[in-house]
Amino acid sequence: MQVVLLAGGLGTRLSEETDLIPKPMVKIGPDPIILHIMKYYASFGHENFLVAAGYKGEILKDYFEAHLHSFRNKHGWTISVVDTGLSTGTGGRLLKLMPFLEQEFLMTYGDGLSNVDLDALIKHHIRLGKIATVTAVRPPARFGSIQLVNGLVVKFSEKNPQDVGWINGGFFFLNKRVCELIQNLETSFESDPISQLVSQNELAAYQHEGWWHPMDTLRDKRQLESIWATNNAPWIR
Repeated sequence: MQVVLLAGGLGTRLSEETDLIPKPMVKIGPDPIILHIMKYYASFGHENFLVAAGYKGEILKDYFEAHLHSFRNKHGWTISVVDTGLSTGTGGRLLKLMPFLEQEFLMTYGDGLSNVDLDALIKHHIRLGKIATVTAVRPPARFGSIQLVNGLVVKFSEKNPQDVGWINGGFFFLNKRVCELIQNLETSFESDPISQLVSQNELAAYQHEGWWHPMDTLRDKRQLESIWATNNAPWIR
């Protein structure tokens, strides 16, 4: 299936790394994180990639043009990089991609890794028959918690992702009809379009209980690098 990668954001919370390159080009080990994501999708047989570039998009385009021969001949991948604008919202980026979108496609962000079962995600989406499916994940717990009664600690818990609840983990399955819900280029896909899908009972959730990790901050990057260094990274298949 076609895989859309949203790779145009500014990455301001990772400014130590993104002053000179776009966030998806920040390396984990020897490769940029976007390549790790692409390899993961390809391990499930999804090798047709459409990259929505924006901030410093020419660096993304140059990278893939330089490696296109290798990706195509060695892996059989198809890669298209589309400039979707510097300040475009995530929904607006989909509007910019409309001429290139297949009727149904997979989509995720260019800065998050997971070991989500993409086959199960697709089966879940098809079974429910909704316009869109989001992968619901539990975020990495950053802090432990304490429960107080009358100034005394009655419960002390170590970091536990199960206490945090479910959040949007990306790894969407979408029908092109979602573009009808996007008003303009400034629209954030996660705001009004998602709200409309919810109100129309057209947003399904695939609950992923396994591993998931974003790269929002320098701390996140270092954690991903330390996981990579173990030679047992969850996203490697």
